[in-house]
Amino acid sequence: MEIQITIPGKPIAKKRPRFVRRGKFVGAYNSQETEEGRWILEAKSQISHKWEDGPVIAFMVFLMPIPTSLRGRDIALIDAGKYYHVKKPDLDNLIKFAKDCLNGIAWRDDSQVIKITSLKQYSRDPRTVIRLRGTGETCPECHKEE
Repeated sequence: MEIQITIPGKPIAKKRPRFVRRGKFVGAYNSQETEEGRWILEAKSQISHKWEDGPVIAFMVFLMPIPTSLRGRDIALIDAGKYYHVKKPDLDNLIKFAKDCLNGIAWRDDSQVIKITSLKQYSRDPRTVIRLRGTGETCPECHKEE
């Protein structure tokens, strides 16, 4: 089983949690709730299968918008696939955001993801494209005889 998810718009990176002090207590909050909600809603409509157990392999491509400051020569290199996005956001934060959003929707837990192949590059059409594939094996821990 393989599914592909395409989320239009600029890819989103996981941000650090924010903390607030209230007297003697410190609380944490997520400043990305609205971004996650939009992303999850878009992903849910494209997911036809959820891996309850067993390993999952992910291929993630983060297509970033082209800055207006780039020259024509650089844009030609982008079109040829020879000019990469080497600025923030970091690739690992983009992956973390996608994995967190897909938790409970595409798989039971993101610990099921055993392999990720990912790429971050520029595109005229910014979006996030994720292909998920199960290995066809079940998790031996899940089916252990008691």
